[in-house]
Amino acid sequence: MTRWWINGELVAGDDAHLSVDDHGLTVGDGCFETTPIVRGTPFAMRRHLARLRHSLAGLGIELATTDDELRQACQQVADANPEASIIRLTVTAGAGPLGSGRGEGPPTVMIGAAPSRGWDATAAVVTVPWPRNERGALAGIKSTSYAENVVALAHAKQRSASEAIFPNTLGQLCEGTGTNIVVEHNGRLVTPTLASGCLAGVTRALVIETSDVDELDVPIEVLETTSEAFLTSSTRDVMPIVRIDERALEPGPLTAAAATALAELMATDLDP
Repeated sequence: MTRWWINGELVAGDDAHLSVDDHGLTVGDGCFETTPIVRGTPFAMRRHLARLRHSLAGLGIELATTDDELRQACQQVADANPEASIIRLTVTAGAGPLGSGRGEGPPTVMIGAAPSRGWDATAAVVTVPWPRNERGALAGIKSTSYAENVVALAHAKQRSASEAIFPNTLGQLCEGTGTNIVVEHNGRLVTPTLASGCLAGVTRALVIETSDVDELDVPIEVLETTSEAFLTSSTRDVMPIVRIDERALEPGPLTAAAATALAELMATDLDP
């Protein structure tokens, strides 16, 4: 049986409960991190916890639990769920009124584990007409307010794709629903800057550090001309894109080199 860590206690899945007035449930007031379990250890926890703190600060949620305590809790969940491949750490504002105002109680912290998402080796993607707001209050925050992503991903699946790609309000390439995107542009690998409104992906950062990737804002139309492209995320690693809308692509040498560099890093360092 799956075991969860809920507010400091490791419990069986059947005993894992939240209050019906938790603000994460009623208005999506919270943030989260997802990371793979690599050789029994949640991967890149230093970076994930740093991004969690950034998201909490952006939402104005004060969490007394320390990073060391969160790291230990994630490891407890990994140890208690040996068949799992993924850890998800979620923090909400806790119990609150049925509206945007928050309550006075402490945040809710829950950590769960799950099997691999079973991604294919490659991805087909579609562009969507709804832009990310690069100046919005949630820009760059990994919020639990994911309904926009749910709608976009459903749009993609209706078109036999596994990911949707957003422009921002300036018409620039931004990100996917749960991924960052890297494209070939003028013979080099390029990924949107954080100013585009995209999430500061952990795998995005590792790929930038291990491969020759430029951070550059480019028009969404780059997807019409790029010769190769790939997605990055903590559950997809480096995933070649083989179709953008109706245009087929072949995985290329730049993508292969980036995938190899990331795999070599993960093979030698569990917390890079």
